[in-house]
Amino acid sequence: MTPRRRVLFLFLDGVGLGDDDPAVNPLAADAYPTLAALLEGRRPVAATGRLSTANAELIPTDACLGVAGRPQSATGQAAILTGINAAQRLGEHFGPRPDARVRSILDEGGVFHYLKSVGRSAWFCNAYPQSYFDAVQRGKRLLSAVPYAATIAGQALLTYTDLCAGRALSADFTGEGWRNELGYADAPIYTPQEAGRVLWRLSQPHDFIFFEVWMTDVLGHARKRDEAVRFLARFDGFLAGLLAAADLTQTLIIVASDHGNVEDCRHSKHTTNPALTLLLGADRRRHAAQIANLTDFFPVITTFLGVPAPER
Repeated sequence: MTPRRRVLFLFLDGVGLGDDDPAVNPLAADAYPTLAALLEGRRPVAATGRLSTANAELIPTDACLGVAGRPQSATGQAAILTGINAAQRLGEHFGPRPDARVRSILDEGGVFHYLKSVGRSAWFCNAYPQSYFDAVQRGKRLLSAVPYAATIAGQALLTYTDLCAGRALSADFTGEGWRNELGYADAPIYTPQEAGRVLWRLSQPHDFIFFEVWMTDVLGHARKRDEAVRFLARFDGFLAGLLAAADLTQTLIIVASDHGNVEDCRHSKHTTNPALTLLLGADRRRHAAQIANLTDFFPVITTFLGVPAPER
């Protein structure tokens, strides 16, 4: 049997490439051994620029998309998920959650829906607590772009039951937030490295799996530099566990963001810095050359999986 090619998309909300100053930029801290090894001692900061190493491609990625102002989550994530320049179409950056205009763009064919339409399996692996569903049901919360794109492709959002059954992951990797903050005393707890291995296991039935990490954006808005360093160190361990488990000869791992934020803790706003992109695994150098802005991920995914690009 031919080994299955798959794309793992690790989405880090609000992570740009900023100043090489650890006092304000958590990504400039010497706290991430996995990233340091991948980047051969270079830091994921603006001064590093595009970088190709033996095991990784670092790509500063344009999140402004030719539109004035600070990039926002709804239009940025829609661009990632559809390959359509949502900000340009709207004439503005918009967020955090999609309005009717952004939802109509996602309705044109996000990556989950499109891959399903061509016979491939796509999976959004985040679990949500009951309070999230309750808020949506009461009209107090709108779905953000990623869960909206997954649901219009026919996937039910995953729940605490899925988390406990090992069918989903928590956005904090370890599950500790479910116990300590959400009150789920029986939530499974993983080390970051174990969580990385769980993601690899979850990916096995699928051609494409998407994992969303939103805490980076929250910590950027709160200007919590030290807490951001600790959180990113957990992501570093998560990445180490995933890389140790994954078949990198057949897998493309994309680590990407929608806009800058946490890399500049001097203020609480989004930035116009290039967004972080890392490519790891199979064919990474070839596909790195295709990426310049947020609309370029969709064609990279379809090309790697060997499916035709959609007609738009």
